[in-house]
Amino acid sequence: MPRTAGSALSMLELLVRHAPSAAYDALVDEARRIGATPDELSELARARELALNVRDLMHSQQRREAGLNALVETARDLTLPYTLDALLKVITRRARALLHVDMSYISFPSEAADGDYYVHTADGQTTALTEGMTIPGSAGLSVDVQRNFAPFWSPDYLADDSIKHSEVIDDVVRAEGLHAILAVPLRHGDSHFGVLYCADRKIRHFTPDEIALLTSLADLAAVAIEKSRALNRVQAEVAELEVDISGTKSRLADGARLHDAVVAMTDLVLTGGDLAGLARLAGQALGGTVLVRGTDGRTLAAHGEPPAELDEEGLTRAALDAHHSRHTVSTADGCRVAAVTAGAEDLGTLVLCPGPTGQTGDSERHLLEHAARTAGVLQLMVRSTSVAESQFRDAFFDDLLTTPPEKYEQLQERARRLSIDLDRPHVVVVARPEGGSQGRALVWASSYTYRTGGLKSIRDGVIALLLPGDDAARAAQAVSDALSPLLERPVTVGAAGPFTGLEPVRPALQEALRCLDALAALDCHGTTASARELGFLGVLLGDARDVSGFVADAIGPVLDYDAQRFTQLVQTLEAYFDAGSSPTHAADNLHVHPNTVSRRLERITELLGPEWQKPARALEIQLALRLQRVRGTLRAPGQEG
Repeated sequence: MPRTAGSALSMLELLVRHAPSAAYDALVDEARRIGATPDELSELARARELALNVRDLMHSQQRREAGLNALVETARDLTLPYTLDALLKVITRRARALLHVDMSYISFPSEAADGDYYVHTADGQTTALTEGMTIPGSAGLSVDVQRNFAPFWSPDYLADDSIKHSEVIDDVVRAEGLHAILAVPLRHGDSHFGVLYCADRKIRHFTPDEIALLTSLADLAAVAIEKSRALNRVQAEVAELEVDISGTKSRLADGARLHDAVVAMTDLVLTGGDLAGLARLAGQALGGTVLVRGTDGRTLAAHGEPPAELDEEGLTRAALDAHHSRHTVSTADGCRVAAVTAGAEDLGTLVLCPGPTGQTGDSERHLLEHAARTAGVLQLMVRSTSVAESQFRDAFFDDLLTTPPEKYEQLQERARRLSIDLDRPHVVVVARPEGGSQGRALVWASSYTYRTGGLKSIRDGVIALLLPGDDAARAAQAVSDALSPLLERPVTVGAAGPFTGLEPVRPALQEALRCLDALAALDCHGTTASARELGFLGVLLGDARDVSGFVADAIGPVLDYDAQRFTQLVQTLEAYFDAGSSPTHAADNLHVHPNTVSRRLERITELLGPEWQKPARALEIQLALRLQRVRGTLRAPGQEG
């Protein structure tokens, strides 16, 4: 086989591999280097030329197929229900993608000037000059497009003298850095109503395939635009009809709506609803924010967002007038107030702050007054129910403090029926009212436990509260802040916890009572403290000194660790404090290596926490160690600790 045939075959192999042009040239150079004859080189050059032509044809075919596929996808996209603005955005983006240009835009005839156009939508622009720009009808590519209903283009617009230029257009083209521009008409039937442009920021000659592709896109876009405009016109007409119809329906529906609201409020009472449900029904029916307020001005239930600043003085005056007249009263800022009563008893007010769609006619006034009467009925029902329920809950708390642990299973079932979840963290708070004001304090305690979901018990003149929470000190302070103003004197409050379950409740009560005794011994009447805050002072000053509990709180984890693993952490702690908190001296006293002491101290830190060496905590730990040693010395042999 001649060498040229082999070289031609190599050209075909390069074509199959989609090799770059340089590979074809390299094959010719290689044949020349190895001494190919002039005829062979001529044939090889011809083979190279044919291979490159075939490659270009293949690429052209691929581009055409890709363009047609993209056009089909575009046609599919244009069938979706876009708004006109969104549709034009889709068209300009697709135009850029189809022709791989830097910018595309659509212009429509201007209503302000006959013959002129304006740019409605653009994609790929880098300045704010394009959208909204006026295109003179006597200049630019649009002149030829309008005259001939055919595409026109220029490879370099600013340098093209065949185009009638306009300073307005040229300034924008120059600002955007554009060169090549292609314009095709948007046609519908025998007329056109706009122009679709594609522009590139480099000099470029648009091919017939590219022009045909953009023209096809423009034809598809024109149909979609006309469909969108027709749909908008129909929707506008339908909207006008709906406005007329809705006005009639609204007037007819107001009476039925208000009647339904009255029926719904009645059903709310019959089905055991609450004030929040009533506020929601009234707010929805009246089209505004509804507040159910107590006699103290506190909001009990609400629907909607209340105004940022309520005129409290105006509401107070309106509430007095409403209770006196038994009718709704308006405030200066547009709110309406209705009295919530039960016979002659004042239970609060119902406040309506109308929204932008709210009405204030006679029907709405009657509905607001009916809602206020319904609120009074609901409050009476809640009051009677809560009184009965609180008695059962308080009885449960009393039984919990006196029932032996072996009968706690029965108490668990009672707690479940009463919806008391002691698996959540709880604290015990105790307060001793003084000065003959216990009756008022008991009424307050019932209200406070009802609001917080807690329980109360009265034991030897002390109010004991079992409250949900995980911070005993904070709970004690909250009780003091609420009760002291009521009794008009500071109240001494003790607390203990947090804990979970039934078993810790009684010990926590004893801890809280010891806090009270300790505060009394310290002459700190009118203050608050928790068992954790008092620490060993509670053990020293309380009437019932729980040494075991104090030792367990202070060094319990270390004692348990030694008992379970037969280690000597307690001995190490004693040696460490005896050596003035020196690990080296402690190691000498224990006859171990200092590293051993360091490792034991690290373990102690893991068990007692990182703050065990701070002065206050260290003092408690040393006292606990001393108590533990004394107890161990005094106990009879074999007696457990």
